[in-house]
Amino acid sequence: MLVAAAVCPCPPLLVPDVAAGAASEMDAARAACSDALGVLAAARPDRLVVVGPAEQSGRGPHPEGTRGSFRGFGVNLDVRLGRDTAAVPEGALPPSLAVAAWLLERTGWSDAPIEGLGVGEPLAAERCIEVGRDIVAHAERVALLVMGDASACRTLKAPGYLDERAAPFDAEVARALGAADVAALKALDAELAYELKASGRAPWQVLAGAAEGADLGGALLYEDAPYGVGYVVAAWS
Repeated sequence: MLVAAAVCPCPPLLVPDVAAGAASEMDAARAACSDALGVLAAARPDRLVVVGPAEQSGRGPHPEGTRGSFRGFGVNLDVRLGRDTAAVPEGALPPSLAVAAWLLERTGWSDAPIEGLGVGEPLAAERCIEVGRDIVAHAERVALLVMGDASACRTLKAPGYLDERAAPFDAEVARALGAADVAALKALDAELAYELKASGRAPWQVLAGAAEGADLGGALLYEDAPYGVGYVVAAWS
């Protein structure tokens, strides 16, 4: 059963070394992420599954100890998903899970074993929901750390340029995540999310599948679009 979830954005800019001189612009988002991870720790899960968007090569699953890196962003910084293991798993974390690993290291996570799962943007809603159901079927007390961004079309300088549909889409996402509204997350329009470059759609629908019957309450901890990209932080418990 799902006992808690944290929803965080996944831009590499969340990592101060990557953001460099602009690091302070994400301070509020980092603080909210720390608060959300605190909710996970307080739930005392038996297992933590980290879910985030990934290209084909990074979908995993990624066992505990898998390493990630920000070298591709010009920073000499490596991370590891959870505790070190005797046999270092092959492969590398996709960027979204590397950001998650950095957040977990930053907060000193040691409360439960960790596994990472990358999900592809094209994954249909029904399949995402099935994946979520499967995640929680294998342990009594499961927590999720769900990584993903909302639209990338909130301003003229946004990666996807300005799209008038972006703000309403992001507002509904923030409302649904803040209210732990499973039905609304299941109903997110995958085609619209793709057009708005919202990388979080599939991970959020994995969360929706995992949360069926859990009767969790939600809290919206942060919502903003500092670079024209929607970033949302929420905690479910």
